[in-house]
Amino acid sequence: MTLITGAVLKKIAPSLLLSRAEAMAGLIDTICPKYGINSKDVLEEFLATVLHESGEFSIKTENMNYKTAQRLIDVWPSRFNLTGTRGKLDARAYTQQPQRLANAVYNGRMGNQPGSNDGFEFRGGGFIQLTGRDAYQRYAAYKGLGIGAAAINVRSTDEGALDSACWEFAIDKKLIGAAEQDQFQYITKRINGGLVGWNSRQQYYARCKEYLVSL
Repeated sequence: MTLITGAVLKKIAPSLLLSRAEAMAGLIDTICPKYGINSKDVLEEFLATVLHESGEFSIKTENMNYKTAQRLIDVWPSRFNLTGTRGKLDARAYTQQPQRLANAVYNGRMGNQPGSNDGFEFRGGGFIQLTGRDAYQRYAAYKGLGIGAAAINVRSTDEGALDSACWEFAIDKKLIGAAEQDQFQYITKRINGGLVGWNSRQQYYARCKEYLVSL
């Protein structure tokens, strides 16, 4: 089954080199149907989500290396300020320290143990940013892998990054039905927790609707 060609994918994701678009189109054709992502309706929502979340397939690992304290405060306003008072952490102590930051913001939730390196080990990975020990464990079990091997595969290969995104979309979040009903805003909230980057997501979605052919 051909879901998408490299030429069409490049129209939807203009920053891609044609060679990269062709390679990713081949992976989409191979992996997506295994998860029920095999129609125009479903592929539109999935692809628009993945392209935004991954920076057009350029990001497999969450970047925790924040250069400024203000950026940390903007991303995690409930956790950081510039004084370390009122129950918050001093953002200046976590800039350009990705491991310390990941453990500070992710440990104690999502299955990550307090006082461990889980937050960093299980930071966002894959093209939809699988995050937290619990999520990695569910994916690893689904694939029949050890959790460590799954985390490495998700963050280091295009195949693993795309496969984990398909799994999160179709299996973990169960969004196939919502995609068939064009509930893109609902899907975004389920994946992102809100509507961060909504304008960008809508642009990808509009191009998917324009360029993807009926299957």
